[in-house]
Amino acid sequence: MEHLIQLHIERLPEGFYLATRDEVQGLIAQGRTIQETLEIARYVAKKLIEAQRGGGVQQFAPAREAFDYPLVIAT
Repeated sequence: MEHLIQLHIERLPEGFYLATRDEVQGLIAQGRTIQETLEIARYVAKKLIEAQRGGGVQQFAPAREAFDYPLVIAT
């Protein structure tokens, strides 16, 4: 099953990127690039979802058939 989580990503003064989601307790990821940060966030989110399944809790809604996706292009 796929889940859709909207991440908040910001660039830190040190040059790193930070991904969080207030509604998902424990979802914090930091990386040197946006791609690295997304990969770490995906791993952390997967582990959080798996841990919640073990407790019988289903907090995350499944992904829809259609959704908007922000595409960032650096020029």
